[in-house]
Amino acid sequence: MHNEAYRVFYTQTVRLFPKHGRFFNTKKPLLARLPPRYRNVLTTVELRLGPGWSKPPKCQNTWDPALGLADCSNLRLLKIFVECDPSDEVFTGFRGRDADEQTYKWFCSELLQGIIAQVSSLLAVEIDAYPGVKQDAPLITALKRQIEEAGKLLVWGPLRDWEKDAPGLKLNGLEDAMKSMGLSTEAPRAVEVHA
Repeated sequence: MHNEAYRVFYTQTVRLFPKHGRFFNTKKPLLARLPPRYRNVLTTVELRLGPGWSKPPKCQNTWDPALGLADCSNLRLLKIFVECDPSDEVFTGFRGRDADEQTYKWFCSELLQGIIAQVSSLLAVEIDAYPGVKQDAPLITALKRQIEEAGKLLVWGPLRDWEKDAPGLKLNGLEDAMKSMGLSTEAPRAVEVHA
């Protein structure tokens, strides 16, 4: 039963790095803790950008072979969610020691570059953000440029509704089909059983 079920379980979106709490500064993120057979069945991974922007944890390194990105041979979609863009002038004086408005942007670009370089099966990258982040923000623009240069499909996420202004493919066909069957990727469903 486990051999059949783990493949279904790990098709859920897995967050690449913890975004807060006691595991935020962990030495081994969840992906590194998973055995290779579980990493092999992952289809979607999420990268949150913003938490720890003034001093990113050392575990956030996509070039580290111990992370296990090379084992993700079925990974097709990378979801990037931008919580904030520290290049905005509002963050002046709060960016951390020896950091300027470009520091976090280049850090995030390096994370994306490491993922693209190690995951040859990656087809698309979805970018979404909180309302405070604009589509033409320097961080978003840098990520967009890098995705296009790598020849990957760029998809705008549903939260900001940027995709209505952008031509191209939308990856919500499967989600719409699942919703029509009463299934959802957004929140777990409660099933009531009567004996």
